[in-house]
Amino acid sequence: MHKLNPPFRADHVGSLLRPPEIHRARVERANGTITPDELRTIEDRAIASAVAELEATGMQVATDGEFRRGWFHLDFLEQLDGVAVTGNIAASSDAADTVHMTPPKLSVVGPLRHSHDIQVDDYRYLASVATVTPKVSIPSPTMVHFRGGRAGIDLDAYPDLEQFFDDLAACYRAEIDALYQAGCRYIQLDDTNLAYLCDPVMRQGALDRGDDPNELPKSYAELINNSIAGRPDDLTVAVHLCRGNYRSTWFAEGGYEPVADVLFNDLDVDAFFLEYDDERSGDFAPLRHVPADKTVVLGLVTSKRPELEPYDEVAARVAEAAAHVDQDQLCLSPQCGFASTMEGNDLSPQQQWAKLRHVVELAESIWA
Repeated sequence: MHKLNPPFRADHVGSLLRPPEIHRARVERANGTITPDELRTIEDRAIASAVAELEATGMQVATDGEFRRGWFHLDFLEQLDGVAVTGNIAASSDAADTVHMTPPKLSVVGPLRHSHDIQVDDYRYLASVATVTPKVSIPSPTMVHFRGGRAGIDLDAYPDLEQFFDDLAACYRAEIDALYQAGCRYIQLDDTNLAYLCDPVMRQGALDRGDDPNELPKSYAELINNSIAGRPDDLTVAVHLCRGNYRSTWFAEGGYEPVADVLFNDLDVDAFFLEYDDERSGDFAPLRHVPADKTVVLGLVTSKRPELEPYDEVAARVAEAAAHVDQDQLCLSPQCGFASTMEGNDLSPQQQWAKLRHVVELAESIWA
């Protein structure tokens, strides 16, 4: 039997729109007018308030909204010894012109080490204010490799890429073990790169960097499996695939077919959060590869726009998906978070909560 609960029939990816006090506090911290402890106190209050709002929607899972981060991945990965941010990658969309940003590129500038716990204190605080299941979202380890490739990894530190992958996985095992020891039982790895490898432009970019886009999914599955190896049976691990989510824009497109077999059969995770809110994600045919012991959370509700999806349309799309994988293995969520970066998508907080309530109500009706 596949694991369910978590994920829940109605689930969500994680990030939430930052309230004004968080934006103000971050500016004040950057200016040096408040201390790190004062910033954390403001974040604590905002997280407690957001968790209460989240629970009021009927969601059975709570996150801290990523309120302590500027980016869904950088704030975490920069805390690993040996990681630095260097430049940006190209996008398939017009994001460079419309929002003047494309995703940052990470480089490895020295040996990778997990010298301190990164999310443990954040998890403990979340667990202290949540009455539902707390979930921790952390960036997938693939984020350290894809955007720079071999050229982004210091040759002196890693003449052999096998050692790089081993050290990176060891960093993740250490963090996941620390989270588990603190009580965490639900972890999500946020991965843009397996989704980017569905995009012809991104696949060409990988080729240009000297990587084989057909082999990379296999390497990434091995990396993720090594990163979660030996995890306890009662720890649920999900992977969220994302094609970009910055101020309601996107960065990549393409259906899951190029990675589906490896994604669903080689990855030793319990669940997959998949974007399916528009045509950029392709059809549901790749779900035929999903084995009976895995859960798929369909991101049929968009976090990029405020309009609520009609019930009949969502129910019909769940039925379409169920033609390829048992409906009992399916759940529902927004396709991504509401603020993968602190800027957030183009919705109001009220529209965000309405979206999450909508997911709960849709799931209750569809799986009734």
